[in-house]
Amino acid sequence: MKIKSAHLYRQVQPFSDGPYICRGQAEEGFDSCIVALEAEDGTVGWGEAAPLGAFYAEAFPEAMRAGIERLLPVTIGLSATAPARLADALNHAMLGQPSVKSAIDMAAWDLAARIMGCPLSDLLGGADGTSVPLYRSIGQTDPDAMARKAQDYVKRGYRRLQVKVGADPLEDVARMQAVRAAVPDDVPLYADANGGWLLEDALRFVDRTRDLDYWLEQPCMGYADNRTIARRCAKPMVLDEGLVTLEDLLHAHQDGVISGATLKIARIGGIGPTRLIRDVAVSLGLKVTIEDTGGSTINTAATAHMMLSTPTAQRAHTVDFMNWVTVQNATGMPETADGKLFGPSGSGLGICVDPDIFTD
Repeated sequence: MKIKSAHLYRQVQPFSDGPYICRGQAEEGFDSCIVALEAEDGTVGWGEAAPLGAFYAEAFPEAMRAGIERLLPVTIGLSATAPARLADALNHAMLGQPSVKSAIDMAAWDLAARIMGCPLSDLLGGADGTSVPLYRSIGQTDPDAMARKAQDYVKRGYRRLQVKVGADPLEDVARMQAVRAAVPDDVPLYADANGGWLLEDALRFVDRTRDLDYWLEQPCMGYADNRTIARRCAKPMVLDEGLVTLEDLLHAHQDGVISGATLKIARIGGIGPTRLIRDVAVSLGLKVTIEDTGGSTINTAATAHMMLSTPTAQRAHTVDFMNWVTVQNATGMPETADGKLFGPSGSGLGICVDPDIFTD
């Protein structure tokens, strides 16, 4: 069976908790690209990818849409049940640009699983359990406000928190201290700089937070700087923006830099390439987080399937983007509860999408 049509939709998704602040810049929401691939029998697979503005990753919405429009004709006539071969065709047609390919790749995996009549997690190794721990991010602002936000998230059931740092290191120390004092000791904290520090800033921060319990995530953008910090810091380190390829993961592991890996589907290029890096990370004994740069219900469903098919012992946590934004783009995702994300039932992503809600 072959793919007979492909379509791109757009959805603007405002943040429910107000502007998201990272690296000193603010975004009001996601500008999401949604792809539909239809097979000859009428089955439709769905994919979603959304950058966080233009400052976070090497992608921005206007370019992403233009790239997807260029690639969608490539999918016509390809097998509807061979997503890896579709990925080969996309890579042949366009060099690099993983964020452009991500929603198409996700839709191809959803389509294949729907046609086969199985959950997407089955094609990714099989679900291990029924739920995944969730975290929530606390944007950079004054320490007291961040502490109050942390307490609010804990009251709402989230038991893992990501504290945005990466600005002035002394101000960031105050932020971490305030949040750590505001929540129970058994709530893990991740100090996530998103690569925003210079080396000297990161070293000052870790030196002044030696008495706090936390994980350090992507302190600097450059790999050499992160390696220096890892060798001088007793905290476990997670790389996020620094992991784009399998080579990145292997290099960081060989150098003893990382204890965990955060994999964003759109940054890596879709379900297929993310699965490859995830499986290698698992084989290396690393804790794995799979999430994305943005999106709503479709993206959250894909994240759930990828995390549920990751062995329980090596899951860190993930995000519920559908609850970060004020609009949904599918039905069928279970409600989150007790700080956990649950996978949908049914074939493929297990959700139902009504294209009438989108704009072209």
